[in-house]
Amino acid sequence: MDVTLTSPHDGFSFTAYRCDAQGSRRGGVVVAQEIFGITDHIKAMCATFSARGYDAIAPSLYDRVAHGFHAGHDQDGIKRGIEAAQATPMAQAAGDLQACIDALQGPVYATGFCYGGAMAWLAAARCTGLAAASGFYGRLINQLLGDAPKVPIILHYGRNDGGIPLSEVDKVRTAYPNVPVFLYEAGHGFCREGSADFHAESRDLALQRTIDHFQAHT
Repeated sequence: MDVTLTSPHDGFSFTAYRCDAQGSRRGGVVVAQEIFGITDHIKAMCATFSARGYDAIAPSLYDRVAHGFHAGHDQDGIKRGIEAAQATPMAQAAGDLQACIDALQGPVYATGFCYGGAMAWLAAARCTGLAAASGFYGRLINQLLGDAPKVPIILHYGRNDGGIPLSEVDKVRTAYPNVPVFLYEAGHGFCREGSADFHAESRDLALQRTIDHFQAHT
């Protein structure tokens, strides 16, 4: 369901997609979007965490650019998504993520995919109230290496990701040798069904590692 939250950064009211936990509740998780907005993929990820016992909230981080921002996966959509990311200051995104954390009962975790992978890192570094985080193929993490995570975080990358060379992954490892970095025999976006790089085995393993990580930091 859609909910409205208010950012402590600037008082802006933005939309978010929420799935409440099914069965025995384990906590809450903020699910940060790809550059395309709150897509069916992000809603499916929320449902996945909901089925595992987590209240899941995915903030529409580009609502100030366009309310309910949604872009396709074609070249035009990629262009729109990149422009929206560039128009979204990190401090603003951190405020929106904080609003989501504050809307959940603890323990609260953060995860995200592509752009959202970097947002999971950002939340781990700048937000309060998190227990742990897990970032999936976040290229922009390399622009955030000056922001040290304050909570345990793990990272997932595709070994064959054309947009994130292994040299960039190695920079993250060098800067933060204690952060577990997992490589998968896959490309970028391996968690998104319908993507040319979708790889179910890698997705399932990365998600299980994420759940295990969260459970280890309750």
